[in-house]
Amino acid sequence: MVKGISGWSASLGATLKSLVKMAVQSRRTTVGKRDVAMADSLIILGNGPSLRDTISDYPDLLVRYPLLAVNFAANTPEFLSLKPRYYVLVDPAFFKENPDDNVKTLWWNLGSVVTWRMTLFLPAAEASRVPEEVRRRVDIRKFNPVGVGGFRWFRHKMYDWGLGMPRPRNVLIPSIMLGMQLGYRRIFITGADHSWSRTLEVNDRNEVVSIQPHFYTDDRKELDRVAAIYRNVRLHEIMYSFHVAFKSYFDIEKYARGRGVEIYNATPGSFIDAFARRQLRDI
Repeated sequence: MVKGISGWSASLGATLKSLVKMAVQSRRTTVGKRDVAMADSLIILGNGPSLRDTISDYPDLLVRYPLLAVNFAANTPEFLSLKPRYYVLVDPAFFKENPDDNVKTLWWNLGSVVTWRMTLFLPAAEASRVPEEVRRRVDIRKFNPVGVGGFRWFRHKMYDWGLGMPRPRNVLIPSIMLGMQLGYRRIFITGADHSWSRTLEVNDRNEVVSIQPHFYTDDRKELDRVAAIYRNVRLHEIMYSFHVAFKSYFDIEKYARGRGVEIYNATPGSFIDAFARRQLRDI
């Protein structure tokens, strides 16, 4: 009984904390719904190294379904051939006043090479920072990447209303949630290797070294930027960050199941253990 009371009290505290957080951070969203003429299955393209093989193995399939791309995908040659219907950015690095060269290239690409219908999803608090040339080229929609905790019924209702989501440790978490908000009934996840733990090291200066490979090759500046981020981060903090991400996937899976949405992990060798595994050809 004591354990039950303690758990209820913790959930109550997390619920109250989330209410305050949403009151301060959440804004009006403009996610909208998918075009009913489109397929009811969405393919999310993570940027993990396995995406190379997915693109090579399923070129005809990928062009037949709506795709959702993330982060620096627009800086790759594959972006022009895949023509993703949706794009998600959430990392604060994309919205700094003085962005690095890779971010500048990203915005230039989104504002100049996109010739197809594409919706760009951005945090509601950052949407005003989008360059004007990008606004003229793509449809800008806003969402709330606000982590919500507390009672399950409360969390799921906040997800329904778009006021928050499971803690968005990485861009895949809001991408899946947006796919559900758009109305897709089946979501296939590719390029989500999440095998970060294989790259973790601690050097002789007690600095954590974490290499996060992508399907494209990061340039020296991007590698240096990531290394600088991790320079003052401790191993237990990184491991906790992993915990947050993988737990969020289980929260998403429970929410999706209750809403009749099927989520499949189609990433070979993925470390994500929350979603059922299916190959992309099963779509």
